[in-house]
Amino acid sequence: MSQMGEVDPAFVQAEEHRPTSFTIRDTQGIPVIDLAPLTHPKPSPAFAQLVSQVGDACRDWGFFRVVNHGVPSRLLHRLLTVSNKFFALPLDEKRKVVRDEAKPFGYYDTEHTKNVRDWKEVFDFATINPVVNSDLGSDGFGILKNNWPQHPPEMKEVCEEYAREVERLCYKLLEIISLSLGLVGNRFDEHFKDQTNFIRLNHYPPCPAPELALGVGRHKDPAALTVLYQDDVGGLDVKRKIDGEWIRVKPIPDSFIVNVGDIIQVWSNGKYESVEHRAVVNSERERFSVPFFFAPGFKLMVKPVEELIDVHSQAKYKQYSWGEFFMSRKDSNYKKLGVANRQISDFEIHV
Repeated sequence: MSQMGEVDPAFVQAEEHRPTSFTIRDTQGIPVIDLAPLTHPKPSPAFAQLVSQVGDACRDWGFFRVVNHGVPSRLLHRLLTVSNKFFALPLDEKRKVVRDEAKPFGYYDTEHTKNVRDWKEVFDFATINPVVNSDLGSDGFGILKNNWPQHPPEMKEVCEEYAREVERLCYKLLEIISLSLGLVGNRFDEHFKDQTNFIRLNHYPPCPAPELALGVGRHKDPAALTVLYQDDVGGLDVKRKIDGEWIRVKPIPDSFIVNVGDIIQVWSNGKYESVEHRAVVNSERERFSVPFFFAPGFKLMVKPVEELIDVHSQAKYKQYSWGEFFMSRKDSNYKKLGVANRQISDFEIHV
């Protein structure tokens, strides 16, 4: 990217947030979970063990990796191919589908996380059933449309097929997480009838000063689940809950990295926590990644589920409107909505 030929001050992280050589490599790291038991009859010992493994990972890490997930390898490879083709286009061509106030999806290359510019360019699209709600502004939500480029011509088809496959996977993961909380498997399904799923193609160019900048600064994800596919370069760091150390997550071919977001943290009343993570860059190789953000309908009021609240475990979070929260990022004032004792800032859709 020509505009990233040198590191200007907008990209430079505060000293305490810069990546360092002391990042711990993923030797054991986040749990690797085999989803093959999803094909077994239920109930079964293998499925029960799967539920237990996912629950432990959500509680201890907030992150886990899944293999044998059912999304075809050929589709994953096609997705990276079209992503590579798109970001290799001249900048003027990419900016034909730039996102703006009127078009919330498309190309963007000046993303900021916590007021520092990220060393990346992105393309956003959605699988969304818009819900117009006059309670959330005079124009409601309107129709949020994707902004597809002409080139590569197969991009729309590949991205939409990928979105359908990962959405199916998310429902399976949601069932397992619900069971791990002691709830019925379909406890949360009704909240996703008008889901607002967002998918991002990330491109991280080589950076001349990777010790100063980040592909994405530290952040937590606000949706219910994030399912990340990444290439073989790697660059995802996860903050380990037990000691706050940054753990570099090693790429494993054709696997997904899953993390719980703020919504599940609230639904679980804090049993499962949305954990900080970031993306580092390097000076030699570009990196591609694709996060899928699984989110409920705009009208949903997010609050701890009733079954997890009693006299011994009172609600830790106030309810809030997911739709208002999403729109607060789209609006220029980036208003803040309180959830319990911390403030949710802008809608950070990064990995």
